[in-house]
Amino acid sequence: MRGFLRLLLPLGLIGLFSLGLAAGGGDDKEIPANAVATVGDASITKDDFTHWLDISVAQAGQGGQKIELGEPPEFAACVAQKKKDAPKPAKGQPKTTDAQYKDQCKQQYDAARDQVVSFLISSQWIRQEAAERDISVTDEEVKKAFEETKKQSFPKEADYKKFLETSGMSEEDILFRVRLDELSNKLREAVTKGKDKVTPQQVSDYYAKNKERFATPETRDVRIVLTKTEAEANEAKQELENGGSWKQVAKEHSTDEASKNQGGLLAGIAQGQQEKALDEAVFEADKGKLSGPVKTQFGWYVFEVDKVTPADQQTEKEAEATIKQILASEGQQKALDSFVKEFQAQWKDATQCRDGFITQDCGNAPEPETTATAPAAPAPTTQP
Repeated sequence: MRGFLRLLLPLGLIGLFSLGLAAGGGDDKEIPANAVATVGDASITKDDFTHWLDISVAQAGQGGQKIELGEPPEFAACVAQKKKDAPKPAKGQPKTTDAQYKDQCKQQYDAARDQVVSFLISSQWIRQEAAERDISVTDEEVKKAFEETKKQSFPKEADYKKFLETSGMSEEDILFRVRLDELSNKLREAVTKGKDKVTPQQVSDYYAKNKERFATPETRDVRIVLTKTEAEANEAKQELENGGSWKQVAKEHSTDEASKNQGGLLAGIAQGQQEKALDEAVFEADKGKLSGPVKTQFGWYVFEVDKVTPADQQTEKEAEATIKQILASEGQQKALDSFVKEFQAQWKDATQCRDGFITQDCGNAPEPETTATAPAAPAPTTQP
């Protein structure tokens, strides 16, 4: 069900972008009386906002705890609910006041409001961008995507019906979200189409600059016995020289918990992974020669190199498929990043929000405040 919830939750942009939120004032003169915002000629109505806010509240309460937002500015229902659910204060601690509960309710409402407004704005952005590019999703495509997701999330129809009851969503709401998701996917495909082309010269240049990424260092399998004293190490070494098995000697003498029950074996060690003195000794030693004791900060080591796997360097031909995949992904990401930047700027300019419903997605949002000592936060990153 987790995949289904992730698809349906009305938060953020639909799989394409991530935008910040900020409250502020604005100019309502171009906004119809029944709307909280406009995007171009389209309005986001107060009924739309209330509908998705109710859904957001219902989903937030799916964990079993009742969520009550209440109506601004007093949030009476929310304050009453918090007072009812509040545990008895610890001895000597003051009770939470109504004013404090009201502040908590306002923060809760503001967060939910901003998330819902951002969702509704981004929905318009995607739908209008898709329309400008003659990108559409058929009812059949929506139905197919919906049925596939539903089947994965709810093997039983009864589970799906229960989800509808508790999520606050109707099937119409779900299909709306699925359509947006499909439009978003098609937009991404259109933006990145052809950006995965990679030439042989690009492959060669990348290989030359990143040759070490396609190299595997030498590794060694080593059997060790670690003891607290040099005398104990010499005793263990003597037993091994007299024909004692690594399994027996390591179990009896070694303090290294990671290897003592494995016959002292440390497999696939690359240079630089062990304590310096042991590391140098191991990579200078001949295979099959019992060596030590070597003093380290952890104690005294007796060891023997059991196996040496030589270093390996992939040729350009061997690395070609991987490099093509890397460069294709980079090309697509670059195209998407460029699109997102232009997309956000274009549609933000076309978006006006009513006072009390302004997020940073709105063209009439105030500029983020900056100070001389604290620079403005960097723009949010975007991922496909």
